[in-house]
Amino acid sequence: MLTISSVFLSVLLASSMVSAAPLQARHAKGKVMMSTQNSAAASSAVGAAYFITNDPSGNAVIASSIGSDGQLTLQQATFSGGLGSHGGPGTGPDALFSQGAVKASPKGQIVATVNAGSNTISVFNIDPTNPTNLEMIGEPVGSGGEFPMSLAINQAGNMVCAVNGGFVNGVSCYSVDKTKGLVPIANTVRSLNLNQTTPATGPAGSVSHVIFNEANTQLIASVKGVPPTPGILAVWDIASDGSLSQDFTAVQPSTGGLLPFSMTVIPGKNAILATDAGDGVDVFDFNNPPAAGVATGNSSNLPIEGQGATCWSSFSQQTGNFYVTDIGTSEITEINVDDNLKPSIVTQYPQGNGSATIDNEIATVNQKDFLYVLAANASEVKVLSLNAPGKATALQTLSLAPVSKAGVTFSPDNIQGMTAFIKAT
Repeated sequence: MLTISSVFLSVLLASSMVSAAPLQARHAKGKVMMSTQNSAAASSAVGAAYFITNDPSGNAVIASSIGSDGQLTLQQATFSGGLGSHGGPGTGPDALFSQGAVKASPKGQIVATVNAGSNTISVFNIDPTNPTNLEMIGEPVGSGGEFPMSLAINQAGNMVCAVNGGFVNGVSCYSVDKTKGLVPIANTVRSLNLNQTTPATGPAGSVSHVIFNEANTQLIASVKGVPPTPGILAVWDIASDGSLSQDFTAVQPSTGGLLPFSMTVIPGKNAILATDAGDGVDVFDFNNPPAAGVATGNSSNLPIEGQGATCWSSFSQQTGNFYVTDIGTSEITEINVDDNLKPSIVTQYPQGNGSATIDNEIATVNQKDFLYVLAANASEVKVLSLNAPGKATALQTLSLAPVSKAGVTFSPDNIQGMTAFIKAT
C-alpha cells in the first residue's frame, strides 16, 4: 500500500500552470463567454456539462453545451461569488480530494457548487432553453463548516447537502428556495469528528464524497483511511422533516478496502460501489442493517492490478456497467457488478499518460450514454461514446485553452468536478 500511496502523491505533485488575465475581481458574480461564435451550439444544445475552476482568486462554473451527438462546445464561465482552494501537502490535480464538488439537478433545474476557499456554497438556476446560462440564486451561504468538498442533491431537487473536510468537518443540509437560494435545514449540521486542518490534509484521512442513498432516506459520506487503518462510510438517517440522525453509523469496507473515495448507487440493490484509492473498488451491501465498523451482507473488494489511485465513478443505464477513473494511470476501467453484488473488470481504456483523469459523469442523449472525463493535467475533457458493454470509443477531446483565452484564471492543479444536465423531452 505504501507504493500505491507514493504513486498517488507523485502524481499530485506533477502538473503545470495555465496563465490567464486576472479578471476575477471584475467578475466576482458575473459571466464570461468562451466564444461569441458558439451561440448556435448553445441554442440547439440538448443539455450542458459543468466543472469548476476552484481557483483561489475566484471560483467559476465552466459550462459546455452538449450537442445531439454527445459532443461538447465550451460556452460560458459563471462566477460563484466565492473562492477555490487546494488541500495539502503540495500541489497537483485533484485539489479537493473529492467527487461531487459541483452538482446539477434535472428535476430542480439547479447547479450547486462548493467554494472551498470561502467555506460557502452557491446555487444557480439553469435556463432550460440554454442550460449553459446560469443565474445565481440569492447569495453564497456558509457551508456549516470549513473546506466544503462535495455536494449531494436529492431526487426532488429541493434539498442540497454538503460535506466539509477541514478543521470544522461534517455535513450540513439546505432547502432550495428559488428566490432566496439555499436555506439551512434545522438539525442537519453533524460532525465527522475528524482530526483535520483547513485547507484539508490528504488524500489519506480526508473526506471524499457525499450522496443520498437510492431511496433518499439516508445521507452517506465517504472518509478515506490512513493505511493500514481502513476508511469508512458515515451513514445518517433522514427524518421526514429533513433533519439527520444525531449520530452516524460508521461502516468499514470488506477486507482489502482502505481509502473509499467516490460512491455510486448500484440501482435496485440497496448497495453502493465505492472507488478505493488504495486498492481498486469496494462494494457496500446495505440489505442488512449495518453494524458499526462492520461490512455487511455481500460487501466485497475488487483490486485493480497496477492501479495508481482509482477515485471517481459513474454508472451507465445503457450498458449496465460502472466506469471508474484513475489519476495515476490515466485509465478508465469498466466494471460490472452482478446480481450477487460481485464486481469484475470488463475492460480498460487508456487516456494518455500523465493526463490525470479525475472527475467523470455519464449523460444519456437520444437514448445513448456518453462519458465525460475531466483530464486535469492535460487541461482537457475526454468524451467517450458508451456503445455497448466493453465497447466504449473515444468521441472527442475538448481543449480547455479557450477558458484562459477568455480571461478566466484556471490551473490544472485546481479544476475539479463534472456534472451534467439534460433537457426534458
